[in-house]
Amino acid sequence: MVRRTKADALATRDKLLDAAELLFAERGVSRTSLNDIAVAAGTTRGAIYWHFQDKAALFNAMMERVTLPLEDTLACAGQASDDDTPTAPLERMRSAFLNALHKTVHDTPTRRVRDIATHKVEYVAEMLDVRDRHLKARDECVAMTRAGLLQAARLGDVKLPMPAITAAHGLHALIDGLIQNWLLAPEAFDLEAAGRQSFDAYIGGLGFTWANARAPRRAAAAPVTAA
Repeated sequence: MVRRTKADALATRDKLLDAAELLFAERGVSRTSLNDIAVAAGTTRGAIYWHFQDKAALFNAMMERVTLPLEDTLACAGQASDDDTPTAPLERMRSAFLNALHKTVHDTPTRRVRDIATHKVEYVAEMLDVRDRHLKARDECVAMTRAGLLQAARLGDVKLPMPAITAAHGLHALIDGLIQNWLLAPEAFDLEAAGRQSFDAYIGGLGFTWANARAPRRAAAAPVTAA
């Protein structure tokens, strides 16, 4: 019997994820069985269970291939640095969100997976773990956005007009909503332009401007809403 290498195992795992992605996009998640995925990947059902506990675990692994870069970038937005300018947290956050929009428009796997996660999955029965992951990812994104907003407020001496957590939820809903609506009808509007303009307008509504954010930091900071 030929011993499988780690590279062989990873290749099989990628084939399964690729096959699942295509079938989920074509049929929807509930109408795609693990056996369907195994056949499409040219392997066995046993190979699926070697890599994934169930369909939810496979789905979550598929999601991680496109969401981890955004999560990593957002994590940096809330991390303070000694040489940060007042605009730095906002610029990192803006870059992360706009990169997500760019990949959704121009990277076919990213667009396909986001469409599956938005429109072709039901959070019932075996897929409840997927709902839990979705909520966890959302909460982490909101928490990292909140941290970035608070850091920018401290550096720029800006008093937020609402609790930071509320502002973070609003910004997340704004970007996520744009993506969801664009996926329904990509020809309806320019996602990247709409995202860029909406982000800037939202940040401006919170009291930030690129001009005053770049001004020298005052010795005594104004109160910041830290909820």
